[in-house]
Amino acid sequence: MRNYSTPGVWVEEISTLPPSVAQVATAVPAFIGYTEKGSGVARIGSLLEYESLFGKAKPSTFEATLNSDGSIGVSRTDAASNPFLLYYGLSLYFRNGGGPCYVVSVGNYKDSLSKDDFLSGLALLEKEDEPTLIVLTDSVSLSSADYYELAQQSLSQANKLGDRFVILDLPTTKANGSEDIRNFRTSIGLNYLSYGAAYHPFLQTTLNYLYEESGVKVPGVTGSSQVQWSSPNKGIIVTRSGVAGKVKITVNSDNNVTDINFDIAAATGTLTITLPAAETKGSAVVNAWKSFGGDRAGFDIVANGAGGAKIEAATADLAPVDAGGQKTLAEIKTTNTALYNQIKTALASQRVTLPPSPAIAGIYARVDAERGVWKAPANVSIASVIGPVAKISNEDQGTLNVDADSGKSINAIRDFTGKGTLVWGARTLAGNDNEWRYVPVRRLFITIEESTRKASSFAVFEPNDATTWLKVKAMIDSYLYGLWEQGALAGSKPEQAYFVNVGLGKTMTERDILEGRMNVEIGVAAVRPAEFVILKFSHKLQEA
Repeated sequence: MRNYSTPGVWVEEISTLPPSVAQVATAVPAFIGYTEKGSGVARIGSLLEYESLFGKAKPSTFEATLNSDGSIGVSRTDAASNPFLLYYGLSLYFRNGGGPCYVVSVGNYKDSLSKDDFLSGLALLEKEDEPTLIVLTDSVSLSSADYYELAQQSLSQANKLGDRFVILDLPTTKANGSEDIRNFRTSIGLNYLSYGAAYHPFLQTTLNYLYEESGVKVPGVTGSSQVQWSSPNKGIIVTRSGVAGKVKITVNSDNNVTDINFDIAAATGTLTITLPAAETKGSAVVNAWKSFGGDRAGFDIVANGAGGAKIEAATADLAPVDAGGQKTLAEIKTTNTALYNQIKTALASQRVTLPPSPAIAGIYARVDAERGVWKAPANVSIASVIGPVAKISNEDQGTLNVDADSGKSINAIRDFTGKGTLVWGARTLAGNDNEWRYVPVRRLFITIEESTRKASSFAVFEPNDATTWLKVKAMIDSYLYGLWEQGALAGSKPEQAYFVNVGLGKTMTERDILEGRMNVEIGVAAVRPAEFVILKFSHKLQEA
């Protein structure tokens, strides 16, 4: 009690509420990779914040090709020199429900991917306390040996700190998917497998590549094929992009027809323009063409000058005109609008293929927020994807999910009719381990261990006596009771779900007390997912 020497009224506040356990965040991933700018570690809450700190994706380069039927194809030309996936991965992460996360920038786009850079980033991440997931999206482009060494170091860090979990991908280096699976199981090692999970295959996303128009090459023959009717600066100009064609202009003899009709035979490359009368002006043809909604097969019609001249019946071939060497999309923006628009449309169909780990990290965060860390992050649809790059059958997944030789389970991502793309597995790499087989069990224990560890720090240097023991026991007991009420722990009664023991003769000896050790034993019955739901049917005999 405080000693008072001055007369008066004094107020003392007496603490009556016991300490409590504040649960730590369960899904705060750390993404390690290369960025446009910046370096080091930063915590972000949105893709916009990432862009302000680290920039955007490295623009991809493309080359357009002109097909014989007048259509445009584009192909990416920098796949080998532009392996940076971090920006796209973060976009997929946030689209799948991801929240605050960490970005560990190990270099910029001028650098080449290096295992040493990733290991340095992993060392930086070890100093951060909040992250609970490690995602190595960019590293799938490393050599297989380097990737697996990095994966092993990540698992080692998760085991050492005890507060994080690793989400791994299967590098796709061979045409035969079974070879990738075999290499993964052989190369990932045997240590600390319960602290990681692997997912397969890669995902075809709905994300578009970032590109600059100056980085899209257009062939030298731009398809500015053209023929002109009437006198200069009057009438119309008909062009066909990319390949030769033919234009026919006819006049309808039926005076009751007032519309200008267009008929395109893509197979022969012929555009037939049928005019309602011989007095039709070029401007009327252009206006009608603007509202034409069919497949234009590379054709375009623009006014020649004012477009006021009357159009005459004619037939003419459209021969490609050499544009004088290779150009870029930016250069033809104003000189060949039709081809420009075709290439832009083709570029919009180019989709980014990503390893599944960013989407899985987002699903972990979403499931944790909606249900809890004890709910298996499976039977959940993946947003912003067209589908997995490979189809997996029930038989295929059987060999992924259970492997008697290595015990290393790989979680499948599958496409189901009427359901979309679903995560269809929830096993750790220790797939045959009875204790740590399932992702939610491992992550629940990580959460409980980290939460109780931080909450118990108040007891450091407190008297190692029954009063302190009671406070610690009551605090942990209250926390576990709350988890049991939410459905995280199995058992119809609290005593069936968990226990907390602490005290002399229970968890400690007199020697422990003399040496300053307070031992607390906690037992938890974690709920496990119903991985196999078996319905048994039998015939019921007919009754009179």
